[in-house]
Amino acid sequence: MTPARFERRLDVLRLMVDRRLATIVQKNGPADLTDACRYLLSGGGKRLRAILVLLSCDAVGGKIRAALDAGCAVEVMHNFTLVHDDIMDHAQTRRGRQTVHLRWDINTALLSGDVLLGLSYRQLLRTRHRSLPSLVALFTAAVLEVCEGQAMDLEFERRTDVSLGEYFTMIEKKTGRLMSLSSELGALLGGGSKVQVQSMRKFGHYLGRAFQIQDDLLDVLADEKRFGKRVGGDILEGKRTFLLLRAAETARGRDREYLRRVMRGGARGLGSPRAVVRRVTEIYEHYGVVSEAKSLIARNTRHALATLDALPTGNASAMLRWLSEALVNRAF
Repeated sequence: MTPARFERRLDVLRLMVDRRLATIVQKNGPADLTDACRYLLSGGGKRLRAILVLLSCDAVGGKIRAALDAGCAVEVMHNFTLVHDDIMDHAQTRRGRQTVHLRWDINTALLSGDVLLGLSYRQLLRTRHRSLPSLVALFTAAVLEVCEGQAMDLEFERRTDVSLGEYFTMIEKKTGRLMSLSSELGALLGGGSKVQVQSMRKFGHYLGRAFQIQDDLLDVLADEKRFGKRVGGDILEGKRTFLLLRAAETARGRDREYLRRVMRGGARGLGSPRAVVRRVTEIYEHYGVVSEAKSLIARNTRHALATLDALPTGNASAMLRWLSEALVNRAF
């Protein structure tokens, strides 16, 4: 499979998802609420989780159309988490557009998030499957874990003693759980064997971990123009990333104290934002934390790819391999 063919196939799947998402919000109802929900679902994005559902279904021998409603359900649920996250993080933009709580207001944003959660369940219930209750139970467990992961992330902001073990638990809930849900749902809907379903769940788990650590890494290495991401944003907020926590473990003397001050208050009182980002990045490089993060991303990506050996050889499994590499290299 060539890169051009991979991209074309992704575009086809994304268009399929976008067209279905455009039908989910009904036109009747309070104008602000329906407009906000449509605004959220029309914001674009990778549609990664929905595409994972579709490809996982296809990879075990199922038909993509049979997984479309479930894929859109996960995508809608993901957007529910984003609108609430944006409120909690006081975010001003999402995917290059104003966040809902700024374009409308906080109350409308909260209600639109609630509506999206309800819509995600309604969409899932449109799926035809011999054991729909088991799909709903799986979906519900994922919703709860994602909320737990966000709660842990918020709790970490108040603590300077967060361990790497706690960090990994948090990202497995907040980021990895939706990916493992997506790949497991797809395999179930495609009629995959027990081994294949378990393999796809593990695939999403490892891919989610690699994805989040790569996201942490992009905070210090990203090209702002290409990714639309402010370099050093996590540092300035004192966000508990793999890089910051690992550096705080390994640094000594003044470097360790400086990182502790960043964790307690971000950039406040430490100088200009640019100087703080430069100093923290230099500490990361000095103690080998950037290299360690890259190795960890590569290891988890290898684990994810190894799980795909349980799948039949074909275009869908090849797409999943390409997708894994593209995500951790952010070519997608």
